[in-house]
Amino acid sequence: MALSLQEVSDRIEIDDLLIRYTTAIDTKDWALLDTCFVADAHLDYTSAGGVAGDYPKVREWLEKALAPFPMTVHFISNSVVELDGDAAKARTCVLNPMGFPNPDGSLHIFTVGAYYNDRLVRTADGWRIRERVEEQAFLEGTLPEALQIPT
Repeated sequence: MALSLQEVSDRIEIDDLLIRYTTAIDTKDWALLDTCFVADAHLDYTSAGGVAGDYPKVREWLEKALAPFPMTVHFISNSVVELDGDAAKARTCVLNPMGFPNPDGSLHIFTVGAYYNDRLVRTADGWRIRERVEEQAFLEGTLPEALQIPT
């Protein structure tokens, strides 16, 4: 089945949105992160030990939770996108190596594998995430003993 020009454009814009999210998280660019969500978005990171709630609450938590990590890398792939006019659903695979500082200066590396289950909406400013539920699939390695995940 051939895609319309609008469908092709929507898929590229949604892909750009998902990449913008990972860039914002990995660079800790919180202003850029704000461009990924509608103001009243709902996020749920509880499957990975995080919090759930409205975007401002979860954004504040993300800033605290990621502050001790000098290195995170989010690889995303295999997005399955279902378009429905100005709304869409997406399920995206995530591979997320993270480095936590050891006392000797080296990094304790562990990797989270997950899925982002998103509901998206087209706004005047482009596609935005209305709802994100992270579904952790696996953890490779161990969490650092000194890691304290904020609540």
